[in-house]
Amino acid sequence: MTDFAGWSRSVQERMEHALDRALPATGLAPGQLHEAMRYVALGGGKRVRPMLAFAAGEAMGADTARVEAAACAVELIHVYSLTHDDLPSMDDDDLRRGKPTCHARYGEATALLVGDALHSLAFQVLAEPRAGPDPAVQVEMLGILARAAGSRGMCGGQAVDLDSTGRQLDLAELEFMHIHKTGALIQASVLLGALAAGGLAAEARRSLEHYARCVGLAFQVMDDVLDAETDTATLGKTAGKDAAHGKATYLTLMSGRQARDYARELTREALASVSPFGPAGARLAEIARFVVERHF
Repeated sequence: MTDFAGWSRSVQERMEHALDRALPATGLAPGQLHEAMRYVALGGGKRVRPMLAFAAGEAMGADTARVEAAACAVELIHVYSLTHDDLPSMDDDDLRRGKPTCHARYGEATALLVGDALHSLAFQVLAEPRAGPDPAVQVEMLGILARAAGSRGMCGGQAVDLDSTGRQLDLAELEFMHIHKTGALIQASVLLGALAAGGLAAEARRSLEHYARCVGLAFQVMDDVLDAETDTATLGKTAGKDAAHGKATYLTLMSGRQARDYARELTREALASVSPFGPAGARLAEIARFVVERHF
């Protein structure tokens, strides 16, 4: 089996080609909108959500072409969310993935339209015949992505985040926010990758959902740690911004060492959740470890 670094690079390269094919060409009108969509979606990011989709698909024996469509859809939703999150009315950031954010380069109006268009394109990709093993499962996949992106998922988490600025949250409140803001799309990535193989047995679904919950929280814990300990050039986005804006983070509730220990505890739970899949779940296990071991 290819080592994790080689496998993750292969997923990143595959996703670059898949997104390039899915995104409208700049020669198609409206050219500037399509150029901006490609600007934010191509040439950057670790593609963690696509990796989760491919790893879950591997665990369930899914066809990789179907997994690719699911992975492309979740990454388009993720990039749309970053584009909107960076706007002055949200997190107000001028740097993302080591380059100017969409609104900094193309203006706020175009950035809004880019996010809207990427959101729509995600569902277009997931609705293509190649994306689902059969119509019933494909409809289920579309529903999972819609819920993950909506008010009971990512958008709801962002609303809680905005509402909590300048206010101290306890651990339960903080995790409610992150389970929705970050965790919902991570769980969707795992479930869509697995469902690309067909219907899921209840026990396998529960295991994958718990794995995704733990990985999603661990990912956010480490994001908070790295945001406090790493410089802007290394992160590719503005470091220390959440603390400067009075936003609740894990480091407002615990020390850096405690946060890292908590992330490791969540990783152990994630690994236990996918242990029943045996060797087929090896990539899921590697991603869980990568989340807490990454340096940027």
